[in-house]
Amino acid sequence: MATTKQTPRPLRTLIVLAILIFVAFGALLAGTKWSDASLMPNLALDLEGGTQIILTPVTTDGSKVTDTDIAEAITIIRQRVDSSGVSEAEITSQGGSNIVVGLPGTPSQETLELVRRSAQMNFRPVLEYQSSFGGPGGVTENPLGGLTEEDLADMSEEELAELLGSLGEAEEGAAVEEDNTVEDDAVEDPAVEEDAVDEDADDESTNSESLTGAASISTVANVIATDGDSDDAGDAAGDEAELDEDSEEADPAPAAVADPNNPSDLAQITPELREEFDALNCLDESALTGGRAGDPKKPMVTCSDDGTAKYILGPIEIAGTEISRANSGLSSQGGVASNTWAVSIEFSKEGSKKFADTTRRLAEQFSQLNVGMPVAPNLFAMTLDGLVISAPSVEGVIPNGQAEITGSFTRESSENLANQLNFGALPLTFDVQSEQEISATLGSEQLQKGLIAGAIGLLLVVIYSVFQYRVLGLVTVASLTIAAVVTYVAIGILSWTQGYRLSLPGVAGVIVAVGITADSFIVYFERIRDELRDGRSLSVAIDKAWDRAKRTILASDTVNFLAAIVLYFLAVGGVRGFAFTLGLTTIVDLVVVFFFTHPLLKLITKGKFFVNGHPWSGLDPRRLGVRSARYVGRGQVATAATTGSTTATPDGVVAVADDEDALVPALTAPAPSYDAYGRKMTIAERKAAAPTNQQPRALQPLVTTRRQSDGYRIRPVGQQSVHRQKVL
Repeated sequence: MATTKQTPRPLRTLIVLAILIFVAFGALLAGTKWSDASLMPNLALDLEGGTQIILTPVTTDGSKVTDTDIAEAITIIRQRVDSSGVSEAEITSQGGSNIVVGLPGTPSQETLELVRRSAQMNFRPVLEYQSSFGGPGGVTENPLGGLTEEDLADMSEEELAELLGSLGEAEEGAAVEEDNTVEDDAVEDPAVEEDAVDEDADDESTNSESLTGAASISTVANVIATDGDSDDAGDAAGDEAELDEDSEEADPAPAAVADPNNPSDLAQITPELREEFDALNCLDESALTGGRAGDPKKPMVTCSDDGTAKYILGPIEIAGTEISRANSGLSSQGGVASNTWAVSIEFSKEGSKKFADTTRRLAEQFSQLNVGMPVAPNLFAMTLDGLVISAPSVEGVIPNGQAEITGSFTRESSENLANQLNFGALPLTFDVQSEQEISATLGSEQLQKGLIAGAIGLLLVVIYSVFQYRVLGLVTVASLTIAAVVTYVAIGILSWTQGYRLSLPGVAGVIVAVGITADSFIVYFERIRDELRDGRSLSVAIDKAWDRAKRTILASDTVNFLAAIVLYFLAVGGVRGFAFTLGLTTIVDLVVVFFFTHPLLKLITKGKFFVNGHPWSGLDPRRLGVRSARYVGRGQVATAATTGSTTATPDGVVAVADDEDALVPALTAPAPSYDAYGRKMTIAERKAAAPTNQQPRALQPLVTTRRQSDGYRIRPVGQQSVHRQKVL
C-alpha cells in the first residue's frame, strides 16, 4: 500500500510559534499585575548588589577549626540558602578562617537568620518513617489500621471494643530496616542473650498482647479525647450514654500519656504531629532548608538531607558533642579487612553510657518487631542542622561506645559521613564579623561594557549576513530577533517562577549564543547554495539542503549542550551562570531554526525574486558559480549566461545572450556521462568536461548510449545507426 507524503505547511508552523511566544509573554505580563513577576529579570549579586556577611567559626571549648570543618560549614550554609529560594548566592572561604556569604538583592530576615545560625548534630530515635516516593513498607504500621479520627468518633462502644480486641493480635511489623546497620565491635551483651533464651512462647504471646493492647488503647483514647470537643463527638457520646442503661454518664476516655523514660514510645505521636508528618513533602526544596534543631525534649518531624524520606523522631538522646571521633575506612571482620567501606564512630565516656542504654532499648524493639509487636523501628537517626544524614538500624547492644556503620557505602560517601560526624562533634558557633550592604557599581560598568560588546558583535553578524547573502541575510536578522525574544521571555519566566538571577557570566553566555545561532544559519544557507550549484531547482535545493543541514546543526548543538551540562555540574559560582545560559540559548537555537528559519525560508522562496535568482536575492547563479542549467519551472531551465554565449532552448532553438545581467532560459550542450574507459564520471568531472561556447551541430537533441566494449555509438533520435565512431 502506497504511503502519502505529508505536505509541509510552513505558514502553520510560523503561526503556532507566534501563538506560543504570545502566550508566554502574556503570562509574564499577567504575572507582573497579579503576582510578583517583573519585566526586568532578577539580577545576581555582581549586577544588583546585596548583603555581605562575614562569619568566623569558633568553638566553645577552644578546639581548632580545620579546613574540613570550614568546608562542611560552607556546604550547610549553601544548602540553607539554596533551599530558601535564593539563587546566585556567593559563599566562599576567606583566609582559611572566615566564611563570606554574599546574598543578592534584599534578603529576608529569615534568610539572614539562617546564615547566622550555627549547625548542631544530635541523635534521636526514629518513631516512624516513610519514603518520599510512596514506596511500600516505608512506614511503621499504625496500630489503628489506618482509621481516622472521624471514623473512631462515629463508632459505637461495641465496635470500639471489637477494634481493641483485634488490635491485641500480633501483626507483621511494617518497619523495614535500612541498608546501613550498626554493628558492635565488641562481644554482644550476654545478659541480653540470656533474656532472649529464657523467654518462652507463652510469655512472648502474653507480652505481645499486653503491649499491643496498651498501645492501641492509648492511641484510641487519645484520638477520642482530642475529638471530644467537637459537636459530633459530643452527640456520639450522648447516644452511647443513653444506650448504656447501667451507666449514668459516659466518662471521657483518658488521654494517652507518653512514657518519659522511653524516647521510642509511639504515644508521643499526637494527632497534630501526625498531621504535620502527612503534610510534609520532602521532595519540595523548601523542606530541606534546615537550620532548626527542634525542642530537645519533644519529638519532631523532619526530612533526610537528600529529600528521599521523611521521619518522626523522638527526643534527643545523645548530643553530637559527645562524639570523640569518626573515621572512614574498610570494614573489618574479625580483624580481617574486607572490601566494604564503613564509618567507625567512638563516643566519649558519658556518651558511651547513653549510647549503651539506647542500643539496649533498640535491640529489644528489634526482637519485638520480629514477633509483630507494634513498636517503633529499631532505627537511630543522626541529624545535622535539623536534617537526617543517616538512620542505621541497631540489632545488638553496644556497651563500649565504639560502633561501626556499614552498608552500601562508597569511599566518597563514607568520607562525607565521617566529616559530617566530626563537624557535629565540634561545639561550633558563628560569630558575625561584619554585615553590610554592597553596591553593584563595578558590576554595572562591566554589564554596560558587555552589552556594548554584544551589540557590536550582533552588528557585525548582521553586516556580514547582508553582504554575503543579500536579502537572504535578512532571514538571519529576523531569526536572531526571534531568538532574543524567546530567550528574554524564558529568563523572565525562570526569574519569576524559579528565582533565577542573571549574573555577568550569564550575560556572557547569551552573547556567545549569538555566534552559535548565526553559525546554524550559515550551515543551512551554504547547503542550499551547494544544491543550486548541482543544478537543482530552488524548492528541491531547500529540501535537500535541510535534510543534510539539520543533522549538522543537531550534532553541533548537542555538543554545545553537553558541554554546558558538564560545566554546570562541575563548576561553582558565576561559572554555573554562564553554563546555564549557554545551555538555555542552545535549546532556543534549535527551536528557532526548526520552527522559524526553515519554515520562513520555505515560504519566501516561492516568489519569483528568489526563484529567478535575482542578483540581490543571495541566490544569483553567477555569484554561486553555477555552470550547469537548473530548472526554474514551466518546462524551462536557466543558467548564468555571458555576453555572446550560445544556448539552446528545450525546443531546439539556438539563443544568444546579449545582455550580461540577464538570465536567459537555455540548455547547455550535454556533457558526457562516461569517460573514454567506460567509467561513470562524477558531477565535478562532468562539469569539467562540459563544452563551452560549443555550437550545436543540429537542431535536434542527441541521445548518448554506452557501448559494451570500445566506446560510444551516436545516432540522431528516430534514426537507425549506420556507422560507429570511437570516442577517445
